[in-house]
Amino acid sequence: MTMSLVVRDGTAFGMIVASSSPAVASRCVHLRAGVGAVASQNVTNPHLGVVALDALAGGADARAALDAATAADGHPDHRQLIVVDRTGSAAVHTGRHALGTHHHRTAENGAAAGNMLHEAAVVDALLDGYTGSDSPFLEQRLLDGLAAAIAAGGEAGPIRSAGMQVTEDVPWPVTDLRVDWHDDPVDELRRLWSVWAPQKGDYRTRGLDPTAAPSYGVPGDL
Repeated sequence: MTMSLVVRDGTAFGMIVASSSPAVASRCVHLRAGVGAVASQNVTNPHLGVVALDALAGGADARAALDAATAADGHPDHRQLIVVDRTGSAAVHTGRHALGTHHHRTAENGAAAGNMLHEAAVVDALLDGYTGSDSPFLEQRLLDGLAAAIAAGGEAGPIRSAGMQVTEDVPWPVTDLRVDWHDDPVDELRRLWSVWAPQKGDYRTRGLDPTAAPSYGVPGDL
């Protein structure tokens, strides 16, 4: 039902996710600038992302934050979780009741996981597609990983939603793109990135210093 990739890139954190369910990013993506990144998926309990991030903020490493999240849940056997901490250490939990064909894999500075997959190798393709990308943009490397996963078979059923989020050196996500329901959400997410990429830095400036912010010439935009 869901496949996701969670990474650290220097001081940035990023996550990309796709699913047959609607609005997957609204439930599964949990990033906090300077703290870490968490994916909460399978039979999703979004609160577990908050629990894990709070543990990371309190000084826990990825494994301890993962343990805190599973301990806070009454049904850990139904959950799949990824935690990446500020050092790049990753920990993953896949419960014994995870749906369909499922798999997870950790690497330096990240991890990938999925359930209801076409085959387990999809998760490997997701991670390898990211690490093998030579794009200077974290978002594009995440998209390249997702494209590789789709090429490897993707999910057992059709994908209907996707999302991507990145945090950097400001308290808010510098990229937060979602496709909540679409016949081809991966392609639509790629299109949204092409729109957002040239404006990303400008919107960061708007948050930090409105007097230096560019105008886009729309009515009421000063």
